[in-house]
Amino acid sequence: MTDPMRPLGLSLWQLIAFRPMFKAGGRLFVDVAQNLASPAGRAALLVAMGQHDPLIKDALETIIGRGNFSTSDLPPAPPSPPPIEADPAIVQDLIQASQTALEALRQNIQSRSGSDLLDFILDDIQQLKKRMLHPKNMSAIMAGINASSWINGKMKEWLGENNVADALSQSAPNNVTSEMGLGLLHVTDVIRPYPEVIDYLQHTKDDDLLAGLLRLEGGKEVRAAFDAYLQKYGMRCAGEIDITRTRWSERPGILVPLILSNLKNQELNAGHRKFEQGRQEAAQKEQDLLDRLSLLPDGAEKAKETKRMVAILRDFIGYREYPKYSIVCHLFAYKQALLKEAERLVQAGVISAKEDIYYFTFEELRTSNLDPRLIGKRKAEYERYESLTPPRVITSDGEIIQGKYKHENLPARALAGLAVSSGIAEGRARVIFNLEDAEITEGDILVTTFTDPSWTPSFVSIKGLVTEVGGLMTHGAVIAREYGLPAVVGVEHATRLIKDGQWIRVNGTAGYIEILEKIT
Repeated sequence: MTDPMRPLGLSLWQLIAFRPMFKAGGRLFVDVAQNLASPAGRAALLVAMGQHDPLIKDALETIIGRGNFSTSDLPPAPPSPPPIEADPAIVQDLIQASQTALEALRQNIQSRSGSDLLDFILDDIQQLKKRMLHPKNMSAIMAGINASSWINGKMKEWLGENNVADALSQSAPNNVTSEMGLGLLHVTDVIRPYPEVIDYLQHTKDDDLLAGLLRLEGGKEVRAAFDAYLQKYGMRCAGEIDITRTRWSERPGILVPLILSNLKNQELNAGHRKFEQGRQEAAQKEQDLLDRLSLLPDGAEKAKETKRMVAILRDFIGYREYPKYSIVCHLFAYKQALLKEAERLVQAGVISAKEDIYYFTFEELRTSNLDPRLIGKRKAEYERYESLTPPRVITSDGEIIQGKYKHENLPARALAGLAVSSGIAEGRARVIFNLEDAEITEGDILVTTFTDPSWTPSFVSIKGLVTEVGGLMTHGAVIAREYGLPAVVGVEHATRLIKDGQWIRVNGTAGYIEILEKIT
């Protein structure tokens, strides 16, 4: 999330986040000074950043190299979640518990108002965090990640093959984010037989998009498909950790460019075929590995252990996406209730428009410390923040530390990044900053600043992914592996250095981009 956030979004995410976050330039940063001051904390942080963002790691190593900071001991780290064995029922139980809590929230929040509402939200956030940090939930999240690391390490050691877990992760079950992309393909299939609906979607600018469908042949069926999709995914949007961002349920027209792209690029039942193809390729890859391992010394034991770890990977890697989905569902329930409260504030003459509450912090709303004069000031600040590019690493003194990649033997003029999904793809670069402007053709390579789950529906048509920020376990990387898309993230200034329409090559195995100059 590199965009600025409004005060309500900033303050609410500070409450939800699992460690303290600090504001600068309308963004949230993590203070790692205490980590750096402890030898153990320093080592753990560098390992984590090596996987998350090598440029941050390199910048931190520059700071460490100066040696001019005090040392202290970190508090003891929380115990690691207990190991877990393959069992699909574990994930199903966790998802059901999450859904039960969400339904209770939706029921109980409706009757709240005033300080009672804000206190209720604060309490729900604490309960939400408690569920997220429960050992069973943490074990399920970490199981897939740890299995992926084990598989990649052992297959490199035993077979000399890199990033094997990428292929094994394709079409993993229970991934609510990858299912979201395939789900929009189903909505597209419902629309496909109705020319009137297609023409309407191509030309309407109506904010009340769904109501207009009912006047058309097939509109009732399409409206039902839209409603079902939005019931499950309508709380999502670009920059979704910011409660003030417009959700798909609030403006379904955001999805129209993606649907039109699907109509142009995908055939009937493409969602089912893509999922089944990925599942089969993952199964074939597993069998290939087991066959090769069985020929090695102690091959039977190595194959047995690998089969066990692949089962854990398949059962749990998809669940890594669910906790974020659950958090965003809660955020949307909070938003709907807060906007009702805002309408009361408008009627009372406290604010002039309900969106003005976005410029107060959560605590200001909770204590009714609302000074209308702050609204204009904070709107101007937000506009100024939008023009800023946030650094990866900044010191308390305001010094920006730049990191560098340490790739060896890169092709001339290649752009270095972090390899997060294996394979090589060539295609036309589509440099896109806003999903609403997305005009994607089958085989394009998406180039953007960052992706969160809201970008997933565009992944069904692309051939590869390039982002300026991201890591091995950020959403774009996880879904790229599930869909079998080569991906490189953390490519500095990618959206400036790569021109829209250029022909590029993405090497998701070695971690670099080549610009092949040709523009189409």
